Amino acid sequence: MKQSDWYKYNWTLDIKNESWTEDTENQVCFIIKTLELTGKERILDLACGYGRHSLEFARQGFSVTGVDITEAYIDDAKRCAKELSVDALFIQSDIRDIAFREEFDVVLNLADGAIGYLEDDKENLKIFDIVSTALKPGGKHFMDVCNREYAERNFPKTNWEVGESSLALAQFEWDSEACRMKYAGYAAPYGEIFQKPQINMDDADPIRLYSIFELEKILNRRSMRIISTFSNYYGNAATDREIQLMVYSVKQ
Repeated sequence: MKQSDWYKYNWTLDIKNESWTEDTENQVCFIIKTLELTGKERILDLACGYGRHSLEFARQGFSVTGVDITEAYIDDAKRCAKELSVDALFIQSDIRDIAFREEFDVVLNLADGAIGYLEDDKENLKIFDIVSTALKPGGKHFMDVCNREYAERNFPKTNWEVGESSLALAQFEWDSEACRMKYAGYAAPYGEIFQKPQINMDDADPIRLYSIFELEKILNRRSMRIISTFSNYYGNAATDREIQLMVYSVKQ
């Protein structure tokens, strides 16, 4: 069984080679269009990883602050921001420890954005407190997570995704009592001798998943209202037949 604070230690820059990182520019353009952003907004990217979304927003002219717990990610993001000469600030911190208050027009939790990663439900709900507190009145939030209703219907499940440089293999299981997805993955780069994947579900990442109904209640309690939901970055409506769940909400 993985330790409860697994999210502090799980990450390396090898993640740059994962196939699902290849769609970053399209994802950013979809968010800009969906949230009707003008380029003048200040953006907070929570659990920003190595800054792939933050840097793309900054490249398109936005002022961006990215926060992540992993030192290697923040160091790499700072290096890239300097090379690109863009308006992007990166902070190494547990996102629960930041203290922004009504400073941002947009807050993002992308590629999970650490939602559901923390030790228990109480800790996971603190992320939504951070989001609401950091947003200005009228500010916009966009999250990209996995859909609990899909997990309940379809897990256990294996999945594979063909990227430009590698094949991503994934195994999913469902802990109904804890409402947590167990995820383990393996990347097979093209041009290399393929080795039998060593996927150990006892060491899988446990991630608390939410339904749209749960998220609506969580956000409403923090004076936020859902505007729209999607199942992908091409605008398809959210459904329990798709694993991805994007939620766009506004602070009242």
